Amino acid sequence: MKRAIRTVEPSWDRRKKLAALFVTTLSTFLTPFMAASLAVAVPSIGRELRMGPAAMSWVATSFLLGVGVFLVPMGRLADIVGRKKVFLYGIATFAGVSLLCATARSANALLVYRFFQGAGAAMTFGNGIAILTSASPPSERGKMLGINIGISYLGGSLGPILGGLLTDHFGWRSIFLLAGPLGALIIAATLTMIREEWAEAGGEDFDYVGSAAFGLTLAAFIYGVTAMPSSRGLGALLLGLAGAVSFVKWEKRVRHPLLDVGLFTSNRLFAFSNLAGIVNYIATYSVAFLLSLYLQAVRGMSARDAGLLLVSQPLVQGVFTLCFGKLSDWIQPRFVASAGMALAAVTLLFFSFLSAGTSLVSIVSVLALLGLSFALFAVPNANALMASVDSRAFGVASGMLVSTGTVGQLLSMGLTSLVFALYAGPVVMTSRLSDQAVPLLQSMGLLFRIFTGVALLGVLVSFLRGNVKRDARM
Repeated sequence: MKRAIRTVEPSWDRRKKLAALFVTTLSTFLTPFMAASLAVAVPSIGRELRMGPAAMSWVATSFLLGVGVFLVPMGRLADIVGRKKVFLYGIATFAGVSLLCATARSANALLVYRFFQGAGAAMTFGNGIAILTSASPPSERGKMLGINIGISYLGGSLGPILGGLLTDHFGWRSIFLLAGPLGALIIAATLTMIREEWAEAGGEDFDYVGSAAFGLTLAAFIYGVTAMPSSRGLGALLLGLAGAVSFVKWEKRVRHPLLDVGLFTSNRLFAFSNLAGIVNYIATYSVAFLLSLYLQAVRGMSARDAGLLLVSQPLVQGVFTLCFGKLSDWIQPRFVASAGMALAAVTLLFFSFLSAGTSLVSIVSVLALLGLSFALFAVPNANALMASVDSRAFGVASGMLVSTGTVGQLLSMGLTSLVFALYAGPVVMTSRLSDQAVPLLQSMGLLFRIFTGVALLGVLVSFLRGNVKRDARM
């Protein structure tokens, strides 16, 4: 039976709404800013720590694994003990572990620290969306999410520029050092501006067994993808499959489950919005990593110059997401989001034909179109997913929103690692990889063709989600 969507809009506090928007926007700026900054710093990290392309992809993958493992459990915990509380602990964890990342002297140490940095981001990012949704009237949810997600994209647009400048002039470690003062600012703003605490599921039990099973299952799947086609990879995938079956059986039995798995069978809007998020990120997430590697390893550009070129995508994302946020309050989300996926497929097809002589103007222009596709997809998908559940499940729903995106990102980077391992070989980043330009380009071409097919599948998934029920807010 589908969950009912609220039809009566309560009285909303403007101060509470604006305070939640300000604080959560600061936090959603920080994570993509760091990710985009590191995207252009990865070749420098690889040179210093002697990492090959497949290993370098784990700079992003280890962080995403930490996010994916903890997102849903932390969303559920926040519904029980309070979203503001978990949000604050997450910011403190993210900032503290970022300082540890700056001290890493080996690849293994950096990857471990990145995993726990991802855990802090999981406590923050998912709960930020839940806090904003809790404080916003349903009739303005698309607009508020649009502002929030748009600012996160602007953080992503500044990342390549500042990341490139910091890497060229102060080294890649300086990027991690920025998280300390930014984290302190967010903590101070949260403590002084947000007085409320949201815990609609207070008094319910936390599902420790389900949380452990969820995290281990996800970790097994991701490791399996990156380790294929070895026997270890196949074994991990089988272990992940067994873990998924066990998780579903447990969640159906426990009184207060981590995740109401019945939502995926009884709530079409919830299920397909999550699936659309996964497919979108599988198709698009690796683009920044691949183009950063292309521009620096194949075209011989500096981190700063590569960052300046890559900024066109998140800049367009940010500007148009701010404009399109309200659009999903007026037009059914599935139409807008499906158009965004179709445009993404066109841009990915172009990148599948990259060569050493491809026009930089063409690359920047297509990146801008990819940014537009993100703007069309992200907010409508988020709006549809949050509208598919009632308020006591906002924490879990926001956790699933970010978690499905994270799973898609992990699968995207896992597939990238696999293709590089098979086609580019164990190359170590020491200088311009002129000798490896051909295998790198072949790997990238194959990946972009695969991602184009995934994006076309995403158009269908997004359209089939159905309509959001219009209520009194309209």
